[in-house]
Amino acid sequence: MYRISDYITPFSVNLFVSMAAGVLMGWFLKGKWHRQLTLRASSDGKRLAGPETEVSIPGESGAYKMVLVVRQDLKMGKGKVAAQCSHAAVGCYKRAASEKPDTLKRWVNNGQPKVVVKAPDEDTLFSLADHARSLGLVTTLIQDAGRTQIAPGSRTVLGVGPGDAESIDKVTGELKLF
Repeated sequence: MYRISDYITPFSVNLFVSMAAGVLMGWFLKGKWHRQLTLRASSDGKRLAGPETEVSIPGESGAYKMVLVVRQDLKMGKGKVAAQCSHAAVGCYKRAASEKPDTLKRWVNNGQPKVVVKAPDEDTLFSLADHARSLGLVTTLIQDAGRTQIAPGSRTVLGVGPGDAESIDKVTGELKLF
């Protein structure tokens, strides 16, 4: 005769309880910190939102963004540009987390828009960085280690933001897309 106690061990009980606790914590944390509102259309075509809920529609308003400015005179390959832009995005994120957490939260809730543009040379990166800092924007200037395609110490990408799109456009709005 089979008994249930033959199949239930302390390990299986712990496993089940841990899984259940993890699922419940996930539901709680998602509901508390990642609450997004589903908008519905009213009869007149306007969007309606429920009370006491923060509206978050990624990328729709364009109110916040991050811009990554890539130097063109270095002639970096696509992979190198991608890696350098990634360094700049992470650097800007970390800096914003400590210096401008409210702006970072708004940017995250806005879908984390990022734009990549071209700059002709290092002097342009420096002047853009100075202008951005004068407007109170977060900046990160990436300096390459020189292990692959370019000389050590070369400044490759300037990250600007996250910040409000209007202020960032004052700095990078005239630059061409990468």
